[in-house]
Amino acid sequence: MNWIWVACGGAIGASLRYALSLYLVKPQNLFPWPTWWINISGCVLAGIFFACTERYPILQQQTRLFFMVGILGGYTTFSSFGLETFVLLKQGHLMIALAYVISSVIVGVVGLAIGFYIFQILLK
Repeated sequence: MNWIWVACGGAIGASLRYALSLYLVKPQNLFPWPTWWINISGCVLAGIFFACTERYPILQQQTRLFFMVGILGGYTTFSSFGLETFVLLKQGHLMIALAYVISSVIVGVVGLAIGFYIFQILLK
């Protein structure tokens, strides 16, 4: 039953992301503002929900699956990244948080480039 909560929330989140990106896109902008705004707003929403779950533990069950994993997961996985980094910082794990942030960005971009170039070669 839990996967239904995640799937329903994911459909909502992905739809919200798509709709908002259409609204925010401006062809003259070089900076990817739509993705930036979606990621930042997702982090703010994740922070709000995280605070609510600490205050009201009942929200840590299906509501968390629906909202955090489903809606915000479909809206942006960056919100999960932000939340995990914040939790590490909150627990006093500064070096682990920094390693997570730096390695996620660098390895993510390098992984994307490797995948792109490998498949570009294979598809010739």
